[in-house]
This record gives sequence, structure tokens and C-alpha cells, in this order.
Amino acid sequence: MKTIRTVGLISDTHGLLRPQALRALEGSDLIIHAGDVGDPKILEELGRLAPVVAVRGNIDTGACAGLPESAVAQAGLSALIYVLHDVKALDLKPAAAGFAMVVSGHSHKPSHEQRDGVIYVNPGSAGPRRFNLPVTLARVDVTRTPWRIDFIELVPKTSR
Repeated sequence: MKTIRTVGLISDTHGLLRPQALRALEGSDLIIHAGDVGDPKILEELGRLAPVVAVRGNIDTGACAGLPESAVAQAGLSALIYVLHDVKALDLKPAAAGFAMVVSGHSHKPSHEQRDGVIYVNPGSAGPRRFNLPVTLARVDVTRTPWRIDFIELVPKTSR
């Protein structure tokens, strides 16, 4: 099994996988898609870069309906990452369950915070721009302590 050093986080593609997103995720050892995939071909494309863990979002019907509502990924030597689409649906205590990170999407707003020793990350939306929100994804360097989270803006605010 390959050592996970860099984890790419993407969410809310809504059927649009931008070339900028693929370039930003190059070099990832694992890619996590936090739902609202919109088209299973997106997961195939991401899978050409690295193994993919993906969950179902509220728009994922048809060919994406079979994605799980939540998933667990392993990063580093033993760190566990819990993945779901809407953090408001979280039905466990991540710290008690041994998770180092919770990754979610849904809000389209990039964010990260730490609570009870657990990192909560929303990579934002990498799909069509909504409202005045940025188009982003994130990369996590799990070799650093604490883990380093970098948000990557894919499209300048003045562009669509």
C-alpha cells in the first residue's frame, strides 16, 4: 500500500470537472470527493490521478445514487478521515470515534477549524460558481504536524 502524504479534497462539482481542478490535484496520493459529484465520469477522471473516496450528495441521483452517504479514509500511518456531504448530518462524535479529520461539502464555502482535537474541512465548491462564493478545492499535507491545509482558488473571482 502506498504511503499517503498528500490528500486532495474536492466537493460540489455538480457535473463540472475543471482542468484547473485536475492540475491542482496532481500529485495527490488520495482524493476525497465530499459529494454532489453530478456525473460518475468525474470520479473516473479523478481516479486516473489517485485512489478516490467519494460520498453521495443531495444532487447525486441516477448513476451517482449508489455512492455511500459517508465513508472512512486512512491518511498517514493510522489517521482516519470521516467523509460526508453535509456536516449537519454528522451522527457521531468524531473525537470519540478516533477520527483526525472530518471532510464535508454542501455549503460551497471553503473552511477549516479544529474542535476537540478534530480538524473539520470543507474544500468549498469546485463546480459551477454559486452566488459570490469562490471556486476552490483543498490539499492536505499529512506529513506535517499539525496537518497543513491549503485552499486553492481555481477561478479568479471576476471569471465564471
